[in-house]
Amino acid sequence: MLNLGAMKCLLPCGEAVPALGQGSWNIGDEPGRRKAEIDAIRRGIDLGLTLVDTAEMYGDGRSESLVGEAIAGRRSQVFVVSKVYPHNASRRSMPKSCEASLRRLKVDAIDLYLLHWPGAVPLAETVEAFEALKAAGKIRHWGVSNFDTDGLQELLPTPGGEAAQVNQVLYHLGERGIEWDLLPLQRRRRMPVMAYSPFDQGRLLRHRALRTFAGEHGMTPGQAALSWLLAQPGVIAIPKSGSAERVEDNAAALAMKLSAAQLAELDRLFAPPDGPGPLAML
Repeated sequence: MLNLGAMKCLLPCGEAVPALGQGSWNIGDEPGRRKAEIDAIRRGIDLGLTLVDTAEMYGDGRSESLVGEAIAGRRSQVFVVSKVYPHNASRRSMPKSCEASLRRLKVDAIDLYLLHWPGAVPLAETVEAFEALKAAGKIRHWGVSNFDTDGLQELLPTPGGEAAQVNQVLYHLGERGIEWDLLPLQRRRRMPVMAYSPFDQGRLLRHRALRTFAGEHGMTPGQAALSWLLAQPGVIAIPKSGSAERVEDNAAALAMKLSAAQLAELDRLFAPPDGPGPLAML
């Protein structure tokens, strides 16, 4: 579960994956930006951001198609993550969804396949569907997304539920609610948190306190936000960027190790939770 040299994070199965990857929410929606977005993902792969996250929901498959084009010829270098809609998470529908994602991604198998959020399909059935896809060689691992503490506590005792590798949730300096109970639970289970929207869709980068902190310590706001996440044990960050320049800025955070004093300063500026609360989602 621990970041290895701020570069890797261990899944419960023992496989090491990049602690800093790339998201793709809202990528692929504008044809005029397609080349720049593909170039951005490819540049990220060059820089070691080889975990790429997408979902069948993103642009009704357009994001998966763009990711597929971006990783063409480099499949062996990339850890591909995609997500299935809750209403497609049944024994009957999940294989169809997975096959459609595989076609769009132009890959033989998805490395990590996530349930996008809890739905009406019983978790036991969803776990069976995931395990059947694993047995068929269509996916290598599976996990969940947007599960709160109660949801995870329901999943884990489900037969086969202990095979869940990650829980992908909203987590950043400005949204630290999971630190009260969900993050400790996942750390006890050695299940990493995959932090989506680590910049809060750009809002965090405009936060005056973060901008001041970053300027005083010789980094950009994005680098400060990512360096803080990378300093948290068992956390994988997946910032989305549609430009190679921004990806380079993100990747530079890997070399920026925050000191204990800097982390304490960020705790003062962005206080951790003082009690339980509902899981934040976008």
